[in-house]
Amino acid sequence: MKLTPTTKQSKRSNPSYFWKQLGLGLFVFGTLTAQAQKKPLDHSVYDGWQSIGAKAFSNNGEWVLYQVNPQEGDKTLYIETAKKTKQLVVPRGEKPVFTGTSNYSVFSIRPTYADLKAVRIKKKKEDEIAKDSLGIYNLKTGALVKKSDIKSFKVPEKKGDFLAYLLEPVKDTAKSKDKKDVKKPAAKKPGKDAPLELVLENLVTGEKISYKNVTDYYFDDNGQYLVFVTKDPTEKKKEDKKDDKKEEGKVEETKEVATEEKTKEEEKAKGPFGVFVVDLKTKAVKTILEGSGKYSQFSFDDSGKQLVFMGTNDDEKALVKKYELYYTNLTTGATVLASNTIKGMPKDWVVSENNKPRFSKNGGRLYLGIAPQPVAKDTTLIAEDHAVVDVWHYSEDYIQPQQLVNLDKELKRSFLATINLKDKSKLVPLANDNVNGSQLVDEGNANIVFNSSDYGRRVERQWDISGVSSYYIVDVNTGKEVEVVANLAGSARISPKGTAVVYYNSEEGNWYAYDVKTKITKQLNKGLNVSFADETFDMPDNASAYGIQAWTDNDESVLIRDRFDIWEFYLKSNKAPRMITNGYGRQNNIAFDILKLDDEKRSFSRSEQLVLAAFNETTKDAGFYTTEVSSTKAPKEVLMNAYNGYSSLFKAKEANVYGYVKGSFVEPTNLFVTEDLAKATQISDINKQQKDYNWGTSELVHWTTPKGYTSTGVLYKPEDFDATNKYPMIVYFYEKVSENLNRYESPAPTPSRLNIPFFVSNGYLVFTPDISYVDGQPGKSAEEYINSGVEHLKKNSWVNGSKIAIQGQSWGGYQVAHLITVTDMYAAAWSGAPVSNMTSAYGGIRWQSGMSRQFQYEKTQSRIGKTLWDGYDLYVENSPLFKMPNVKTPVVIMANDNDGAVPWYQGIEMFMALRRLGKPAWMLNYNGDEHNLMKRQNRKDIQIRQQQFFDYYLKDGKAPVWMVKGVPATMKGKDWGFDLTDEQVK
Repeated sequence: MKLTPTTKQSKRSNPSYFWKQLGLGLFVFGTLTAQAQKKPLDHSVYDGWQSIGAKAFSNNGEWVLYQVNPQEGDKTLYIETAKKTKQLVVPRGEKPVFTGTSNYSVFSIRPTYADLKAVRIKKKKEDEIAKDSLGIYNLKTGALVKKSDIKSFKVPEKKGDFLAYLLEPVKDTAKSKDKKDVKKPAAKKPGKDAPLELVLENLVTGEKISYKNVTDYYFDDNGQYLVFVTKDPTEKKKEDKKDDKKEEGKVEETKEVATEEKTKEEEKAKGPFGVFVVDLKTKAVKTILEGSGKYSQFSFDDSGKQLVFMGTNDDEKALVKKYELYYTNLTTGATVLASNTIKGMPKDWVVSENNKPRFSKNGGRLYLGIAPQPVAKDTTLIAEDHAVVDVWHYSEDYIQPQQLVNLDKELKRSFLATINLKDKSKLVPLANDNVNGSQLVDEGNANIVFNSSDYGRRVERQWDISGVSSYYIVDVNTGKEVEVVANLAGSARISPKGTAVVYYNSEEGNWYAYDVKTKITKQLNKGLNVSFADETFDMPDNASAYGIQAWTDNDESVLIRDRFDIWEFYLKSNKAPRMITNGYGRQNNIAFDILKLDDEKRSFSRSEQLVLAAFNETTKDAGFYTTEVSSTKAPKEVLMNAYNGYSSLFKAKEANVYGYVKGSFVEPTNLFVTEDLAKATQISDINKQQKDYNWGTSELVHWTTPKGYTSTGVLYKPEDFDATNKYPMIVYFYEKVSENLNRYESPAPTPSRLNIPFFVSNGYLVFTPDISYVDGQPGKSAEEYINSGVEHLKKNSWVNGSKIAIQGQSWGGYQVAHLITVTDMYAAAWSGAPVSNMTSAYGGIRWQSGMSRQFQYEKTQSRIGKTLWDGYDLYVENSPLFKMPNVKTPVVIMANDNDGAVPWYQGIEMFMALRRLGKPAWMLNYNGDEHNLMKRQNRKDIQIRQQQFFDYYLKDGKAPVWMVKGVPATMKGKDWGFDLTDEQVK
C-alpha cells in the first residue's frame, strides 16, 4: 500500500511522502538501468507481506484451516480439504475451530481493519461499524451460513455438533415523529458482563433455543451439557442513577419515552436469575443456583458429570468480596462445597476466586486455590493528608520495583488445596505462602502433589538469577510434606505417575532420580563420558541442561538429551543407560528433539514410533527422523534439507495426517500437509509478490580468528549479485545467529534490528557472524569474532572494504558501542538500546520486570562474572563510555524513555559524551516506546532513518535534514526531517 500525503500538508511534513519517494526513486533507477531487472524492495511493501497464523486439522484429518495474516490489514481464513479438492476463503475470518465430530467449522468474521482503526483513532464511533459476524461451514455439504451481530461463540471441545453464541444488543433505530427532536442522554456502552440473548443451536438439525439475560456460558468438553449464567438487566450501578435526569426541565418531554422503555425493561427482566444447565440431549433446563450474584471459574470434570464454580453475593462495589465454591453433580442444585469456614482452612484464609478449580482425571478429588484474606483499602482516608512512599528494605524477598510490577499478580496469587469428593467435609491445604509452585501428579489421581520453593533464598536472585529451589512431595490426604532435594541449583520434574522425581544439578552437571516410595536417590549419568550440560554455554554461570525429552509408560524410564543424542535412563531398575539414537547424532553433528504431537499424551510406549526433529549444526539443514525407544539401530532419516520450520509439526487427533510450516531465506514460509512426513503437499501460497523483487541468497562463511578459534557466520547477497562489482556491507550481530541461515525473513519495519531482506534487495551485503565469549572480556570477544570475520570477507574483491557498517540492538547495541572505541574500520555504526557505562548500569533496574540488573553482569549476558567492587577494572575496561575520545565512526543511538530492559540514560551518557567531544552522533528517543520498538509507526520511521543513514555513509547518498540539522522541538510532530539535501554532515 502506498501512502499519499494530504493536499494541505507540505511534502516535507508528512513521512508517507518520503516512503513514496524512496520507493519510487529506487524503482525508476532500476528500470532505467535494466528494463528486465527486478525492482528493489521499498518501504511501501511491508503492510501487505504475509505470514501463516492460526492453523489446525479437523479431528479426522480430512480438513485443514489456516489464517493468512498481512503485517497490517485484514486477515484471511482458508478452510480446505487436506487433499486440496475443496476450499472456502473467508475474508476477515478469526477464531476458527472445527467441531469435535469433524462435521463443521465455526469462525467469527471481524469488521474491516480500516473500520476498527477508525474507531481506535476516534474517527468513527463503535456503533457506527459492523459488529462481529459468525460463520458456520458444513464440511459435508459445503453450505455456508452467516449470522450477524455476534458477540462471542463456543462449541464443545471434543464431541458434539452444538454451537452457542451471544447476540450483540440490537440498536433500536425506529423513531416516531413526536420523539424525533427529543434529546436523550447518550446510551452507555453495555458492560463486559451485560446480560444478552444466548442462542443454542444444533448444527445437524438446525434447532435453535434462546435464553435471555445471559452473561456467561460453558459447554462440557463432551457436548453433554451447556451451563449459563443470567443476570437481572435492570440492576444498575449507583453512579448510573445520576444520569437519569441530566437536563432539568426535560422530564415531562421524555416521560412517554421513559415509560415505554421501562415497560420493555420490566418485560425483559423476568427471572429467575442465577446458574442454569441445559441437558443437550433432552433440552431440559435445570436451575443449578438461583439468586443474584457473580459466578465464575466454571469447571467440569472429565466425564462432564460434575461441575464446580465460584460465586459471591456481595455488592459489586465491595472492595473485598467473600467467595464460595459451589458444587453440583448436575442432577441436583449446587451447594456450597467450600468457604472460609470449611474444616481445614487456615486461619484468616479464604477460597480464592482467582484460581480455576480443577477435578482429578478420575473425578474423585477437587483441587482449588486458597489465599490469605485480602485487606481492603481504607477509602475514608484523605489522600493529601498521607504520604505516598515506597519503603525499600534490605532483607525483603523482592525489591520494591519488582513488587510493584507484580502487584496485581501478587494480589491474585493463590495456593493449592484439595477436597476429597467422597467426603467433602474438609479441605487439605497443600501449599502455604512460601511455595512458588505446585504441580498435580498423574492428572490429579495420585496421592501426592509436587511443590517447589525458593523461600529464604530469594534475595540472592538479585545477582544470581538462576537461584536455588527446594522440592517437596506433599500427601494430598494429610498435607504432610517430604523434602526431595534442598537448595538445588538446577531443575526438577516429577514423573507422570509420580513414582520418581528426576532432577538436574547444574553445579555438577549431573542427573539424579529420587524414588518416591523408597526415598532413595541415584545418579543417572554416573560413569558416562558425555556432557549433559550445554556444551556451548559461555556465560559466568552454571550451564543448564539440554533437558528431559519424554517419559515412557508406567514411569519405566526417562528420556534425556545431550547436545546431539537422546538417552534412556531406567527408573525402576538398575539397567545401564542407553542411547535410543545410538550415537548417530554426535557422529553426524545432528541434534535430535522428540516432537510431541498429542497435547494429552503424557508418556510413550517403548515400541511406538517417535518423530524426531533434526538439525545439522554444521550445514544448518533440518528435517525429520523416526525411531522407537526400544530400537538398537540408528534413527531412520525421513527428510533433511535446507529449510527451516520442521519443528512446527502438528497432527490430526484421529488420523496420521501431519502439517508443518516451512521456508528458507529464499522461499516464503508456507503450510504443508503430509501423511508419511517424506512427501508433502503445499497448501498455502503466500507472498507471491516476492517474485517481482530483487531478493537475496544466504550462505555460510567460515574463518579462523586471530587466536585460532573456528567461527561461522552467514553472508546474505543480493539476488542479482555480480562478482565484478563492489558492494557495501552491513554487519549485524547478536550472540550466535548462524542457525538462521535457512530462516525466512519477511521485509518488515524494524524494531531496531536490521531488516536484512530490505538491505540485501537494495544492493547491500549483510554479514551476521557468530560470537563466542570469554568471561570478563565481552568487548574483546566481540572484537575477536566480528572484526576477524569482516577482515576475512574483505579479502573478496566484491566487498568494498571502505564502506562497511555495523548494526546491533540491545546486547548487539553494546557491542557496536564498544567496537567503535577500539577500531576505525567501520564507516558508520547504528547502536540500538546500548549499555555504554557498565558501572552505572550494574546498579540499575530493568523497569519492565522491576528486577535488579546486577545478575546480568555477574552471571549472564554481560559476562563480567564479578561484582562491581571485585571486578572494577573489568567494568571500566568493558564500558565504551570511558573510551569515547577514540571514536572516529559516525553513530546513531536509539534510546527510548520507556525502555524496560536497558535504562535509557545509558544512551544519554553515550550521546552526551560524543556531543561533548564534537563527534558526529544522533540519538533517537521514540517517546513512550520500549526496548524493542513496539509501535508500528515508530518501526516504519526508524526503517526510513536506517536506510538514509547507511545510504549516506555507504553509498554516498544524499543526507536527510535530520542528519544535517536535526529536528528542533518546535517542529516535533510537524516535520520528521526526511527531506534529502545537498548538504554534507559536518
